[in-house]
Amino acid sequence: MPSHVEKMRDQDTPELTERQRELAEQVFRLRFQLSTGQAEAVTKLRQARKDLARVKTLLRERELRKQNGK
Repeated sequence: MPSHVEKMRDQDTPELTERQRELAEQVFRLRFQLSTGQAEAVTKLRQARKDLARVKTLLRERELRKQNGK
């Protein structure tokens, strides 16, 4: 069974870019919820930030691979 990151690696660049936009919006909403005192937002926020970092890392890897001509 593929891991979460492997599933992301299988997506193409436009899908990852869309996922990045969705996660950034989700992080924004969760931070707002956290400021209003909703406690369950803490764990969701942590996971969303990690997923956003993973997507950004994959997009950067692809960008660098493209620049190096591989």
